[in-house]
Amino acid sequence: MTAHLPMATRVLMLKADGSVLVHSDGGSYKPLNWMSPPCTVREGEDEDGRVEWTVTAKAPKGQAPDTLRILIEEMFHDSSHHLGIDPGLQKDGVEKHLQELLAEHPATLSAGLTLVRREFPTAIGPVDLMCRDGDGLSVAVEIKRRGEIDGVEQLTRYLELLNRDPLLTGKGAVRGIFAAQEIKPQARVLAEDRGIACAVVDYDALRGLDNAEDRLF
Repeated sequence: MTAHLPMATRVLMLKADGSVLVHSDGGSYKPLNWMSPPCTVREGEDEDGRVEWTVTAKAPKGQAPDTLRILIEEMFHDSSHHLGIDPGLQKDGVEKHLQELLAEHPATLSAGLTLVRREFPTAIGPVDLMCRDGDGLSVAVEIKRRGEIDGVEQLTRYLELLNRDPLLTGKGAVRGIFAAQEIKPQARVLAEDRGIACAVVDYDALRGLDNAEDRLF
C-alpha cells in the first residue's frame, strides 16, 4: 500500500532513537506520517534537483522494508538539540507524595494531630502514619490516592492489631483516619460504620499551590 502528502509546509523531526516524524500545525500531537525506529535516513536529490530524504525501516527477514520519501523544496529552519537522558514521567499525587506531605502537615487531617512515625510497623505491614491527637491518643492513618473499600478493610486489620499493643492503648483505643484524594461513597459508609474517620486530601493545597484566598467559592 502507498500513500502521499501534498507538498506543504511541514515540521520534520529526526529523533535520536532513529524515528522520523512528519507534523503539521493541525492534528494535535499526532504526526501525519512517520517511521518507527530503528530506521536509516539517506539524503540525496531527485531528478529535479530537490533535496530528497529516503527513510528505510528495518524489515523482518524475508520481507521488503517500508520506505518513506521526503522531498524538500525549501528549508525555513534547521536546528539540532541533544535532549539528554529522559527521566521519565513522574506523576503528582501518588501515595508516596501524599504520605510525605501529610507527614509534614498531619493537622490538616484533624486538629491537634502530630506525627509519631511514618511506616509504623505491624505484623501484616506498615501503617502509613502513626500520629497522636491533642489528648495523647494514638491515631493510625492509611493513605490512598483513591479511597475504596479495600483500603478501609486494610486499615481495619491494622487497627485490630494496634489495639492489642498496651504501649499504644495506655490512654485509650487507637482510632483510625482513612485519607485519600477521593473517597468512594461505599468506602465512606463502611469506614464510618467501623468508627473510622474519613479525610479528603487536597493535594494542591498541601503543596502550597492552592491559595484559598484566591478562590471565588
